[in-house]
Amino acid sequence: MRIDPRRLRFLLAIAREGGVLAAADELGVTPSAVSQQLARLEAETGCALVTRTAHGILLTEAGQALVETAEEIERALNLVRAKLLEDEVDPVGTVRVGIFQTFLRVVFAPSLPEWKQRHPRLRFEVREDDQEELLRMLRSGDLDLVVLELDSQQASPRLPKNMTETPLLDEPWRLVVPAGATQVDVVDLAKQSLPWLGPDASAAGSQATHRVRRALGISGPTVHRYQDIQTALALVAAGEGVALVPSLALIGQSHPGVSPLEMPGLGTRRIVLRRYEGRNVPEAQDVAVTLIREAAAAVSLEESVS
Repeated sequence: MRIDPRRLRFLLAIAREGGVLAAADELGVTPSAVSQQLARLEAETGCALVTRTAHGILLTEAGQALVETAEEIERALNLVRAKLLEDEVDPVGTVRVGIFQTFLRVVFAPSLPEWKQRHPRLRFEVREDDQEELLRMLRSGDLDLVVLELDSQQASPRLPKNMTETPLLDEPWRLVVPAGATQVDVVDLAKQSLPWLGPDASAAGSQATHRVRRALGISGPTVHRYQDIQTALALVAAGEGVALVPSLALIGQSHPGVSPLEMPGLGTRRIVLRRYEGRNVPEAQDVAVTLIREAAAAVSLEESVS
């Protein structure tokens, strides 16, 4: 009896997924290819390896024995792979990341020196753009990862096949007002005293601003459409209005002329990482995701309070 060990992964996939179609989807091949490999494996062993029933495929005694052998081989290969990775100096490669300004400034860029020390052969290429363009580039394969901002009240979209979403950070929205206005009742200030500044329509702040204004019964127009949060802070400092900004934008910078206020019902900004996952994803991408998650978890939002 001579068995081609390469065929064992097809039987293993059938056992784990419960059928030929599901196994083919998991392996990224056609159902016909799985059936052919199974037939050849049965011919090589001289045994029936599966039994087809109305509820799916069941392993025969011989099939179960081969699956157990395949699992032992898989475990051995994983141990060897882990040992080889330990012996390597570091993961190698360039990871292309799409990102937005505040996360880049506060979390991503400050972490780069440490990441270079830990993984000297790992490189990042950063693309800052609006979210629709970043998602287009992710779908086309021009980016490996994208970091996105969402208002917490936005409905989660249905993601394309093999695209995954990893939560990174939930941060409170803050109402920023001209300095000296903190003694005024916040609701009265938001409704009457000053106009609201208008974020770019593609930003999560636009969704949050519309939501909060509706809750307060404010129907008037916003003013001074802006893209950069630093622009909003400058306009608020000049007395031109109030704005809703994420806590992250207030970290690490002084904002003379601006007072950030807490207010019930503002909600949070949700920051997530999206990417495609599959069998051939480079190790560098997995390492990059781990690094970004660690950096986001280390952020102290208390710095944005003062």
